[in-house]
Amino acid sequence: MLVSLNEILPKAQKEGYAVGLFNTIDTDMLEGVLSAAEELRSPVIIGTAEVLLPYGELKLIAPSILAAARRASVPVAVHYDHGLTLSRCIEALSLGFSSIMYDGSTKPVDENLRETRELVRIAHAFGASVEGEIGHVGNVGEDAENYTTPEEAREFIASTGVDALAIAIGTAHGAYKTKPKLDIGRLKQIRAAVDTPLVLHGGSGLTDEDFRSTVAGGIAKINIFTDLCVAGIKAVKECPENDYLLARKSKVEAIRQATMAKMRLFGSVGKA
Repeated sequence: MLVSLNEILPKAQKEGYAVGLFNTIDTDMLEGVLSAAEELRSPVIIGTAEVLLPYGELKLIAPSILAAARRASVPVAVHYDHGLTLSRCIEALSLGFSSIMYDGSTKPVDENLRETRELVRIAHAFGASVEGEIGHVGNVGEDAENYTTPEEAREFIASTGVDALAIAIGTAHGAYKTKPKLDIGRLKQIRAAVDTPLVLHGGSGLTDEDFRSTVAGGIAKINIFTDLCVAGIKAVKECPENDYLLARKSKVEAIRQATMAKMRLFGSVGKA
């Protein structure tokens, strides 16, 4: 069933587990993720991000994602991740996405607040949820001055009315080249300061203990993409040559298994 973040994240926050956002740029990834969610009876968030559109254009993939979400027997939020422009965020809403994330984290704070607040107004009119970001999830080893503070989180939520908040506590996007150092103490301080569900970006490549610590510290949504890509390409490379259909089947299964592993780790199994 198609839902917004508001139908799944408050429950996750209350019961102490996290729901995964698994970005899906094609129907192979979509099939792998949704079959995992239905087998494990887990709520799930699927979608794409603005930087991924060159690999799966919005108008092309949106109908497939939305149709699959509506048919699913578990709650599925269809999320437009890391929207960088208001025009593309509004396009996603017009196509039927039930949730969007506007990422103004690299902009001056006043501009981030103003644009996120406007997008909240628009998205709520569509009946969709909005995730914002304060602080900046960037590169491993980046100075902690870019990390989110409890005061920033509280002020951002009060000013914008977002339904979920992505925070920076030491993660980075893409594959990690060095071991990340997560500030779990800061996460717990932010969790104590706000009631809005918190989001962890840059999840691919973290250790199992990292995930357990962040979920225990108050994270309700975790973003995964790179790990699915790694699982898929590994499966394709291990397939016999000149057998496209077998390679495709193996890729879907590898993505399904990788997704289920994360759902078990996040504690969302049986929560649908």
